[in-house]
Amino acid sequence: MAKNKVAYVCTECGGQSTKWQGQCPHCMTWNTMAESIIEASVPSRYASLTQTSELKKLNEVKMSAVYKRTTCISEFDRVLGGGFVPGGVVLIGGDPGIGKSTLLIQALSHMTNDKTQTPCKVIYVSGEESPQQIAMRAKRLELEVSDIFILSEINLEKIIQSIEKNKPDVVVIDSIQTIYSEELQSAPGSVTQVRECSAQLTRIAKQLEVSMILVGHVTKEGSLAGPRVLEHIVDTVLYFEGDQNSSFRMVRAFKNRFGAVNELGVFAMTEKGLREVTNPSALFLSHHHEEVSGSCITVTQEGTRPLLIEIQALVDNAHGASPKRLGVGLEQNRLSMLLAVLNRHGGIACFDQDVFVNAVGGVKITEPGVDLAILCAIVSSFKDQPINQKTIIFGEVGLAGEVRPIQRGQERIKEAAKLGFTRAIIPKANIAKQKIAGIDVLGIEYLSQALQLLKA
Repeated sequence: MAKNKVAYVCTECGGQSTKWQGQCPHCMTWNTMAESIIEASVPSRYASLTQTSELKKLNEVKMSAVYKRTTCISEFDRVLGGGFVPGGVVLIGGDPGIGKSTLLIQALSHMTNDKTQTPCKVIYVSGEESPQQIAMRAKRLELEVSDIFILSEINLEKIIQSIEKNKPDVVVIDSIQTIYSEELQSAPGSVTQVRECSAQLTRIAKQLEVSMILVGHVTKEGSLAGPRVLEHIVDTVLYFEGDQNSSFRMVRAFKNRFGAVNELGVFAMTEKGLREVTNPSALFLSHHHEEVSGSCITVTQEGTRPLLIEIQALVDNAHGASPKRLGVGLEQNRLSMLLAVLNRHGGIACFDQDVFVNAVGGVKITEPGVDLAILCAIVSSFKDQPINQKTIIFGEVGLAGEVRPIQRGQERIKEAAKLGFTRAIIPKANIAKQKIAGIDVLGIEYLSQALQLLKA
């Protein structure tokens, strides 16, 4: 029998080394090498799921429609790409207490009681809570859970044995960091255990066509705990976002082999669990009774959904040697770059001003399509000139002061028109040939033209 070996495994990338080092030689991260036991592998554990086949042309492969079991929660289905796929593995992570278990128990309850779909057999594997705690949560949420089976177990071999015996349609593992395999001597939650347990659960899901949902912990930086390979082997990666002081929650898809990525589902946490927010644009818009300076409405794109968001800016005299540049929900380096463009091509210098920019509602904006709205909000605050509340502004601003077109401009304008906006300042290249009813579209090519339109 092969002898077990001691190795040092990186907690960030999973890379192995025969001796301890301060810096991982694979991902160059410091102080991440942890001692681990590398056991002799059993060949049968890594056998192929499919029979070895001969070479064939890709266009000769027979395709079949993928069946998706809906959760009856439209916002959750949007992020999943339509629902759970048989044999698909979903990894969902988020901060402690943000509502991961609540959302899953609600989805399982709706799935088992949906008469429009085929009957669904569900097993909820809990490694953190007792069956009594889960039953109390279901009772508090007033959910019908008579068809949901609960298994309080953290041993991987026993979990797989139960899945093979009962052959369920959906399995929830809450959480993957608590599961351990008897084949390994390291503690649950270690890099080795998480990698091995997730690989074996993925294997059994593909083999028996079970929809597997893995709940994952996150680190203090907000990324999923465990090796990076965990996100590679699963089919879908979801992140649960939200402020603990706010009742609103957002589920974002970062990877999805069966649907679109960067989709966003918005929920509100209530006493009866998570409730869908059908019009999330209203969530990110402040309702001012009168026009205020430093406020600008823009439209951002989250997957296939356009969202209206309010950008607020505050420009004030700097009282120190170094003016402050602070962006909440925005990239700080891009804010500094936009201020330089505003100085060079807009004729407005903020080198002696503190600039604060905030995306209302706690949403995080990563696309450059809000550049023009940020600059207009800054100019509005700097000159104390309010922007018309019925005006939306979007567009990417280049270093030469040009306003570049962005993707899906027509969908953004239609969403704004649907919510009652009557004026749009957008890149000239995004103007459609056919006029959109109810909204006046003004196309610009340079930043200076947008600043002139703000005065009108």
